Amino acid sequence: MATLAAVAAPTLPVSIDDVRAAHDRIRASIVRTPTLISRTLSQMTGATVYLKFENLQFTAAYKERGALNTLLQLSPAACAKGVIAASAGNHAQGLAYHANRLGIPATIVMPTNTPTVKVTQTEGHGAKVVLFGDTFDAAYAHARILEGECGFTFVHPFDDARVIAGQGTTAIEMLEDVPEIDMMVVPIGGGGLISGVATVTRANVAKGGHAIEVVGVEAELFPSMYNRINGTTMPCAGDTLAEGIAVKEPGGITSKMVAELVDDIVLVSERSLEMAVSLLLQIEKTVVEGAGAAGLAALLQHPERFKGRTVGIILCGGNIDTRLLANVLLRDLARSGRLARLRIRLQDQPGALYNVARIFDQERVNIIEVYHQRVFTTLPAKGLITDIECEARDRAHLDRLVTALKAAGYETSTVELA
Repeated sequence: MATLAAVAAPTLPVSIDDVRAAHDRIRASIVRTPTLISRTLSQMTGATVYLKFENLQFTAAYKERGALNTLLQLSPAACAKGVIAASAGNHAQGLAYHANRLGIPATIVMPTNTPTVKVTQTEGHGAKVVLFGDTFDAAYAHARILEGECGFTFVHPFDDARVIAGQGTTAIEMLEDVPEIDMMVVPIGGGGLISGVATVTRANVAKGGHAIEVVGVEAELFPSMYNRINGTTMPCAGDTLAEGIAVKEPGGITSKMVAELVDDIVLVSERSLEMAVSLLLQIEKTVVEGAGAAGLAALLQHPERFKGRTVGIILCGGNIDTRLLANVLLRDLARSGRLARLRIRLQDQPGALYNVARIFDQERVNIIEVYHQRVFTTLPAKGLITDIECEARDRAHLDRLVTALKAAGYETSTVELA
């Protein structure tokens, strides 16, 4: 890992001049997203938290920056033949949108199991979508075959100096808006974003500015860059909320830059990611995907690492499935005690459920759903289990209800989330 005094080595493939040139190249065609302080999140975490809202780009992700910077450097011949990429996410949409705007044919290869909404969105930006294989690796391999057969230019989602320089423009804007930032907390998938950001922060030191620590964030289920840098062999697999950074193999270029320029990498749990997504919606009224919430998740899970610092967090994307977002919000309400499922043992006789409902009424707890279970239970034939989903004001309110039920003689337990 780099030290705080480290300055970008001249052998690195991306320089601060590359990032500045990229910014000059793309700035007229992207949204200059705001960098705003979050006073509430600052109070919660003990750090001074600034958020850059890259989820407000037209395609709702920072990926537009690197894609556009690459497209604008293609030769006329390459533009005429078109570009190709393998992606099922934000890179696909960013590349498709700007290629269409510039009149460059774009082909995107996606796995066959890609959700229909992502296929439709990418096609809506004017790209030709080719569905191939069951995995990203299969789609990637097919895209490279089409690249050779058709003469397309392959635009890598992260392991390309032009893409890295484009992504680094986020940090140029953040430090122009908030020069006092002394720590950047950046999600890591393949490593393109953090490589660009770290290039900018180290240049700040080189020109006599204050040191800016760069901390990467990966999901615990996909610690690929952490493994590469630290020589560990933790598995990279599982269903993570942060699918945008669920990369099994980081890039060769980006790995070199992260090793040279990044100070630390922390891992975050699925629960922290869920909490961060929920808090950003509730507090900042902004929708982010799991990867976009990774920076805040790091502050929530490792508060001692960031306490007292002036932290810049990039909300790198907002493309989250609405049903998944609803599940995340409901699970957060359940963990806070505002939603609960209580399992109550009753006798199978008239008035049993009515008497329980009276206690809910007395405690002013709203009943949402009631589930009776008479057959699939280990209770005697005249016994039954009733699950009641309910809504309370907070955990203390829920606890008072459970106490009242037990005081009335009902065997009561809370069905907890994993």
